[in-house]
Amino acid sequence: MHAALDRTLIVMPALNEEASVADVVREVYEKLPGVKCLVVDDGSTDNTIAEARSAGADVARLPFNLGVGGAMRVGFKYAVNNGYDNVIQIDSDGQHDPSGVIKLLEALEVTDLAIGARFAGEGDYTVRGPRKWAMRVLSVTISWVAGVKLTDTTSGFRASGPRAVRLFAEHYPAEYLGDTIESLVIAARSGLRIQQVAVSMRPRAGGTPSHNPWKAATYLGRATMALTIALLRPRLPDPEPGVAVV
Repeated sequence: MHAALDRTLIVMPALNEEASVADVVREVYEKLPGVKCLVVDDGSTDNTIAEARSAGADVARLPFNLGVGGAMRVGFKYAVNNGYDNVIQIDSDGQHDPSGVIKLLEALEVTDLAIGARFAGEGDYTVRGPRKWAMRVLSVTISWVAGVKLTDTTSGFRASGPRAVRLFAEHYPAEYLGDTIESLVIAARSGLRIQQVAVSMRPRAGGTPSHNPWKAATYLGRATMALTIALLRPRLPDPEPGVAVV
């Protein structure tokens, strides 16, 4: 196992994931001994909190739904306040294989933000239609901003090293797609190094997909607007080691 696991916090945003969250937490602890798991309940109305706690996770409860961005900002703040160097985002629906965390941590040895990419030569994950077109445009544009080729800019399976954790604890965006698109723009324009790592994705173990097929046509426009807003925002300072961003 990787030496950094005991300095790594797994953050799992969860909204009504009672069917899968406990199994995902148990798998995390089984495959990643020494790591800590924080489930951020994003206003669930089912038994997500009880299921997460039964599996041994710490739980931060939001009073109402803020979205993945809001939940992840809570996770980053928790990491800073409790002395964790790294934060790994894992979906609570079972799509992300915790075994891939080791590859992400290895990438953090030379970069600040590592993305688990679904379209980088591993696995057979596919998307179609307007969402595929939008993701292609986003990848090309953000690759240009970041100065590195990125094929999966909307992946939620990602690892943040110490500089990224400090930056995101104060400036992680909560808007629609901000947790994926805008966070990469913020990181790149703040001087952070970004790298992608090929990973495989699994089918959801439970819950409801965040993007239903009938919403695919609107995804293109909303993604484009999210990217435009991200590029128009002012640059943030480069987070130096040991200096919190305020």
